[in-house]
Amino acid sequence: MIAMTAPLLTIEGVEKSFFGVSVLHNINLTLQRGHILGLIGENGAGKSTLMNILGGNLQADGGHILLEEAEYAPHNPAEAARRGVALIHQELNLFTNLTVAENIFIDGFPRLKGLPFIDQRAIKARTRHLLSSIDLDVSPDVLVEKLPPGERQLVEIARALQTDAKVMIFDEPTTSLTTRETRRLFALIERLRASGTSIIYISHVLADVYRLSDEIAVLRDGELVACEEKQQFTTARMISQMVGRNLEQLYPERSAPPTDKVALEVQGLSQAGMVEDINFTLYKGEILGLFGLMGSGRTELARMLFGLDLFTEGTVRVNDVLLQHNSPSASIRQNIAFVTENRREEGLLMESSVAENIALAALPSFALSPLQFIRERRVRERVQQVASQLQIKSRSLEKQAVKSLSGGNQQKVVLGKWLMTEPGIFLLDEPTRGVDVGAKYEIYTIIDDLAAQGAAILFISSEIEELMGLCDRILVMRNGEIQATFAREAFEQEKILLAAFGEDETHEPH
Repeated sequence: MIAMTAPLLTIEGVEKSFFGVSVLHNINLTLQRGHILGLIGENGAGKSTLMNILGGNLQADGGHILLEEAEYAPHNPAEAARRGVALIHQELNLFTNLTVAENIFIDGFPRLKGLPFIDQRAIKARTRHLLSSIDLDVSPDVLVEKLPPGERQLVEIARALQTDAKVMIFDEPTTSLTTRETRRLFALIERLRASGTSIIYISHVLADVYRLSDEIAVLRDGELVACEEKQQFTTARMISQMVGRNLEQLYPERSAPPTDKVALEVQGLSQAGMVEDINFTLYKGEILGLFGLMGSGRTELARMLFGLDLFTEGTVRVNDVLLQHNSPSASIRQNIAFVTENRREEGLLMESSVAENIALAALPSFALSPLQFIRERRVRERVQQVASQLQIKSRSLEKQAVKSLSGGNQQKVVLGKWLMTEPGIFLLDEPTRGVDVGAKYEIYTIIDDLAAQGAAILFISSEIEELMGLCDRILVMRNGEIQATFAREAFEQEKILLAAFGEDETHEPH
């Protein structure tokens, strides 16, 4: 049983609906002082809605919340910060064109005594103290845009410390972090807990939730289905509580083996400082994994293959036809699709409807030449087919903005956008990032179905387990080069990691 000391935060009977649809129903939770509460659930389970209520971005429709036994109902994030609650979003809320110090004090700059001027000396001194407390060795005057993702996140934490936060909420904090940055973040979270700060930690990485948390709460379809000490959970139980059923396996069985027909052939691809002498072949019906540490050149390679970035040497052949013009439009004409790792900024028009996003890449194929009028009825019919095929959960394809969908459904919209073009080659860069375990399985099944239909798939991922669970072969990149190739029967996590870290030279590239 969870300790019954007076909780720092108490949530009682909280309710929230949007457009008559209940998204939170009778939520009851407590958070003890100096504890970490892990919060898990599928995309759309209600986690973000609940955290936005705590952070002052939304107001509950019913129930009430107590903070230090006093009523807590913030009307905006500034009020939440004043009460000691800080929400650190997955997409960090920093002004990249401002300095570190300016971001930390953005909610209120100290003034010179008796004068209407900002006390720059006090700001810099306080910023240095805060940065020192979290082991971030940067100048208060450096622009945030100059910092890598891990250091930007530490700046966000420093801003929370400046407001003397009693409760810190981390929403998918490791999504864009390297392994080293993640370890650094976890060490800081442990220090915050030891100092008495209470933390709500939200993540789809269940191993991280289990490692950090004192208690784990599970939301499913807007309801709290479990909240117990972490020792009461196993990974299997966490998954079954999240999805409401047992997943006998995390990855679907492959429906069909790859063919021996070449879909994509890359020879000698090079670009100074990015990739060097890349050689590989991708076959129809094959799922080819690409693994490497952050900065290994995986994303740069995918962008070059699709024509977003230039390469200075080498060739790319699609179905034995030389790809002459290195551009996205040329790649689309050759039936190549690219699912970017940054779906919010590069993969979707967040303010546009689900239907508009799905149709976007395929619109030219629905045009009536030579006037280029779009056959709207055919577009709508095809969009509906694709949405049904991918089981995209949306109240209205035509009216609902894609920004209001869960992460898993957003990723399905990105896949649907490319399915509309009927591609033969898919370049998938972190296609399950920020997606819950249930939606991951659905995406894996879609990828397997595509391969079974003859599509050739390059699958880039930071998660070795999903590459081993789904792929026919795995390429390992390091320092812009392909260092090793592993056939499915030779998959061993340790050897793949050693190749990525540069400690294994036993496998021939190619």
